Amino acid sequence: MGLSEVLATKREAVLEQWFQAVLATYPAETARFLDAGADPFANPVGHNLREGLGRLYGRFATDVPDSELSSAIDGIVRIRAVQEFTPSVAVGFVYTLRGILRAELADAVLDASDLAALEKGVDRLALIAFDVYMKCREKIFDIRVREIKESQLLAARLG
Repeated sequence: MGLSEVLATKREAVLEQWFQAVLATYPAETARFLDAGADPFANPVGHNLREGLGRLYGRFATDVPDSELSSAIDGIVRIRAVQEFTPSVAVGFVYTLRGILRAELADAVLDASDLAALEKGVDRLALIAFDVYMKCREKIFDIRVREIKESQLLAARLG
């Protein structure tokens, strides 16, 4: 069985563990809420996390363009960029995938090139996540600077 088939057989187990690892970065009450339902209207953040992780799974260890991975991870990282996470925690959830895969695929017969593809894929995904995080943070800072300038202009006009 090849890497893609092995990943397909372990998909649900890996995704659930990965989702739980992401939830573990939140306070307990928030994690319970995010885990409570997948309704995109009642729980948009939880839904976005599940959907984003699902879109990433199976693609990270392939030769898809960086733009496709960036698009898939954007929704997750964008949310985490505006929350009170340090950069390492905001994007560190990517690295939890490595340990989950090692545990879930321990009994799978994979050759060295498959294992290297998994390792390389996780590292590539982490770098893309950091790039997305930084773009989001830059946008937030640009908005803050613009708001400060606008408030100063308004104060000057009124003052």
